[in-house]
Amino acid sequence: MLSVSNLIRTYGDFVAVDDISFSIGKGEIVGLLGHNGAGKTTIMKVISGYLEANSGSVSIGDIDIADDPKRAQCSIGYLPESLPIYPELSVVDYLDYAAELKGLSGEVKKNEIKRAIFATDITEKLLAPINQLSRGFKQRVGVAQAILGQPKLLILDEPTNGLDPTQTEHMRELIRDIAREATVILSTHIMQEVDALCDRALIIKKGRLIVDEKLEHLRQSNLLLISSTMTPEQMKALADGLDGVVSLSATGRDERLGSSDYRIGLSQGSESKYIASQLSKAIIASGNELFQLQCVERNLESLFHDANVDSNKASLEEGSTRAA
Repeated sequence: MLSVSNLIRTYGDFVAVDDISFSIGKGEIVGLLGHNGAGKTTIMKVISGYLEANSGSVSIGDIDIADDPKRAQCSIGYLPESLPIYPELSVVDYLDYAAELKGLSGEVKKNEIKRAIFATDITEKLLAPINQLSRGFKQRVGVAQAILGQPKLLILDEPTNGLDPTQTEHMRELIRDIAREATVILSTHIMQEVDALCDRALIIKKGRLIVDEKLEHLRQSNLLLISSTMTPEQMKALADGLDGVVSLSATGRDERLGSSDYRIGLSQGSESKYIASQLSKAIIASGNELFQLQCVERNLESLFHDANVDSNKASLEEGSTRAA
């Protein structure tokens, strides 16, 4: 659905986006993550056609946005972090104006406005001037204009900013519904939003794409925790006989149960669930008790931190190599 290839965007001598490539399919909800100044907003502006790239390409379906920006933009819904709304307009007048900008007219326009109003639950504020709305309602108006025309690509920058917990859950449900027929890019500083909504994460650092991976794979820490009556010698013999096990350490002892706690490290790319299954079968077959066997998962905040730390380390190593 969306293809970004070798994208470069500079501001004078500053490289904001540095040779980034990725693709996103229909129905995917992808989190775009990075520290402030990493290049996320520039990427979204280039994808939406608001900015031109210095080089590289962006295609939405079979449309290259550089060749036919107007046609491509008809397939895009965009909610920037600071939405340029007209405070003196009522909500319904603003949506009518936004619909016309998207080329909607007649019954199609009326039906789309009704759909957006219902989807974002802003009926009670239709006649209110936008400058009288709370931050949360302004945010919902912004999402309403973004989904007008049923875009194939929806770009959302901090969509739950200013929403209360109930409104946040409603917004999540709306984004999931949209993703059934569209591609969604979600940029946010709230890791819980990415955890709750996204299939995949793109992590940007200093204009470069340092991580492009499904969340289920990112969460794997390649670590198993085991509590069993197996002795350290027995556990070592068992672990040594399994492919994918790279380390074993005893971490505790429960004299009451006669059990020991172990931490087992796995090689990168190994199937932790399969190895856990092999371990459990072997422990039970040996006649020992198995009290715990856990595949450890990292939370998104820790893996975001690790990705940036690893990136810094790689940059330092690269710099050292060049200096040598």
